[in-house]
Amino acid sequence: MPNRRILSLWFPRLGAERVQRAHRLAGDEPLAVVDERANSQSVSSVNGAALAAGVRVGQPVRDAHAICAHLRTKARNTPAEAAFLAALRRWAGKFSPWVADERPDGLVIDLTGCAHLFGGEAELLAVVEADCADLGLTVQAGIADTLGAAWALARFAGQGAVSDRSGDAIDQEARATRARAGKRRHWTKGGAAPQLVATPGGATARIAAPGQTYGALAPLPVAALRLEGDVVAQLGRLGLRRIGDLLGQPRAALARRYGRGLVDRLDQAMGQAPEPVSPARLPDLFAARMSFPEPIGLLDDMLAAVDRILPRLCARLAEKGRGARTLRIEAFRTDQRAEVVVVGLARPSHDPDRIRPLIEMKLDQIDAGFGLDLLRIEAVQTEPIHDRAVVGHLGAGQAVRDRLAANTELDDLIARLGARVGLEAITRRHPGAGHIPEKAAQVLAAAWSDPARDWPAPRNPRPLLLWRPEVVQAPDFPALPQEFRWRGRAWAVRGAQGPERIAPEWWLDDPEWRSGVRDYWVVTTDRGDRLWLFYGHGAEMSSGWFCQGSFA
Repeated sequence: MPNRRILSLWFPRLGAERVQRAHRLAGDEPLAVVDERANSQSVSSVNGAALAAGVRVGQPVRDAHAICAHLRTKARNTPAEAAFLAALRRWAGKFSPWVADERPDGLVIDLTGCAHLFGGEAELLAVVEADCADLGLTVQAGIADTLGAAWALARFAGQGAVSDRSGDAIDQEARATRARAGKRRHWTKGGAAPQLVATPGGATARIAAPGQTYGALAPLPVAALRLEGDVVAQLGRLGLRRIGDLLGQPRAALARRYGRGLVDRLDQAMGQAPEPVSPARLPDLFAARMSFPEPIGLLDDMLAAVDRILPRLCARLAEKGRGARTLRIEAFRTDQRAEVVVVGLARPSHDPDRIRPLIEMKLDQIDAGFGLDLLRIEAVQTEPIHDRAVVGHLGAGQAVRDRLAANTELDDLIARLGARVGLEAITRRHPGAGHIPEKAAQVLAAAWSDPARDWPAPRNPRPLLLWRPEVVQAPDFPALPQEFRWRGRAWAVRGAQGPERIAPEWWLDDPEWRSGVRDYWVVTTDRGDRLWLFYGHGAEMSSGWFCQGSFA
């Protein structure tokens, strides 16, 4: 069996070059992609012009503008970068079927048995460099026997270990540590030195020959082992700045002082611990389209096209056991414009008879202009649907009850209303998990929740209307007053039921319940109103009477 060979591709300017491609910006214009974290903005990616001007990744935006006054900045779009990396993963499938992405800016390719199809590894890297140059991308590549070694060569090839201290760093290192580290050159321990390959674009890629992983990794800095920054700093203070220095140290001492992660990374890079390349599975695409020999613009013609392509889409969904939750209808006009409408369903479905009325309600929003050349329907959000078993006579009654419990008519009604006012505007109430009145019920979106079946019955009645506690002018005493003022009016008590004591949730700091324990009363006034009053005993706030609700 041939030796395992791994290719690692690193796109150091992926974010900036993606923006440059999307907005068709000039390559000589300095560009930086800005990422905002914890109310601070920093540079996450730069193009070649900004890098030449002195802008670096990780700099605050204000410092970057001070260095390069004419720097152009764009906000970072993480989902768009992930989608762009997925597109590059599909491109890399031309070299090998085993391709995985290393987010946010890298790819890993298992080249075992594939490099000879391109004339060898050096020729394959030349093809990679040429393709990336055509795409306007900067790439650095490394090939080795292990994933960790290829990753290190792609990012740190040609870089020496430097000290982060001022002054004579050699004199400041621990002498005992240096004495234990290997003193011979790395290629005397593992054979020939690794090969440097110059690609047509001018970049240099490092190829470690089979079995020469030690010699390729020994001169690289310890950061090439994918270690945390604090671990790299601690190793540097001890004088262990190259991977070769770590390979000469006792493994037990390294694991005891820096944790098992350091030893695991060493084993993965040297091939002593498995690290497979798991190719990412391409997501299922559920879409159907129809092109027209002549432009169409009438609603009946669009419905006829929907009747042709919707059954095909639903058949593909049913084959995968999926149901459409959100549909996207794209109508491409003759003037190169596209009209897009979105249809949402209250429940996932692959039934054309249930989906077609919803699409029909949305088609009148499409402006056909001078005509449509193509109509496309895509299920952008799907959910699994489980098949139903066929039952006999004994289970017919239960099957009917299950079908009624599914309440498909209500789902269709919610979907039709949601097509007009939006699914998020239709809500339903569910019982809550708290014992305090405000948390007795929770509001959920009707399209993404099931009807509540068993509501817990409270031991005491609850008001129909509930609001935030409002101050009641009454004597500050726990006994229920016979008269009080509320909302600018005088009220007289004709009947009362209570008290019901409700304590706050002591494990939560709720600002509404800082009044402490409450004694609730159902009060009937002289005007016939039934109010819900309580007396707060004032644990952290002043005590007093409040009104919180009204009964029917």
